Amino acid sequence: MAALVPWILRRRPVRSATSLVSIRDSWHRMCGSSSSSPAASFECLWGWFGPEEHRRRWRPWFQQPVRCGSTGITLDTDGKFARFGVGDTGVAKQKGRQQSPPKKKMSRKAKVNQLKWYRLKAKKKMKSPNPEVRIRYKLEKAKRKEEWLIEKLRKYDVPRTPEPVHDPEILTEEEKFYLKRTGEKKKNYVPVGRRGVFGGVVLNMHLHWKNHETVKVVCKPCRPGQVYEYAEELTRLSKGTIIDIKPNNTIMFYRGKNYVQPQVMSPPDTLSKQKAFHFSSFLAT
Repeated sequence: MAALVPWILRRRPVRSATSLVSIRDSWHRMCGSSSSSPAASFECLWGWFGPEEHRRRWRPWFQQPVRCGSTGITLDTDGKFARFGVGDTGVAKQKGRQQSPPKKKMSRKAKVNQLKWYRLKAKKKMKSPNPEVRIRYKLEKAKRKEEWLIEKLRKYDVPRTPEPVHDPEILTEEEKFYLKRTGEKKKNYVPVGRRGVFGGVVLNMHLHWKNHETVKVVCKPCRPGQVYEYAEELTRLSKGTIIDIKPNNTIMFYRGKNYVQPQVMSPPDTLSKQKAFHFSSFLAT
């Protein structure tokens, strides 16, 4: 008998108490042949619509989910009709509301048309008879280009680790003169080209210092005054001592009296060879 109740509620709209009374009468007629008291069984189900004490004590059967295995069956009484639902429909609705709508993919033709529209708009501003419109367009374009360049330069930023305190060795004038004369006679050198100072330059300096006390660093091409920037940077990275800087953009370095070859000869806070090349090309444009 209880299985027919959902069918009755689905077929009849729950509009008022009169409709619920008719449902109760139908229940009495169906349960008339049963051995148990149908009125008593229905009063337990009817408690929510009865007096105040029953309303606090009982809860209507159709407000509680009915479990069939692992699936919940609930009754939705919002509105004029009683509707049964299978599963957690409320949770599904909430999840659906939280999800953002999927982005609509643009076709290739739509993208081309959009680019054409932007170019036409920019062309109108460039050829505008009003000079204020042209100047504002150029300023906006310069700002966008500046933001793009800053964003592109960020990938070349290398975080510098805190370095130990380096105490350079003090050389006398006689020692400097001797190292300068012996260094000029030797032919070992390290080139610094358009890539500038990167990890490979410091690595080559340490490899030369394995067999020689001094090494020459030839900077070509080099802007006026840039050789001093290279000398300062290489002194910081290699922990060597500058002996002489010649007019032909050549720097002579001395490894030190108590030189010990480091385990990592290429410092970690320098650019790689490929990144240094891209960086120099980016600056040249």
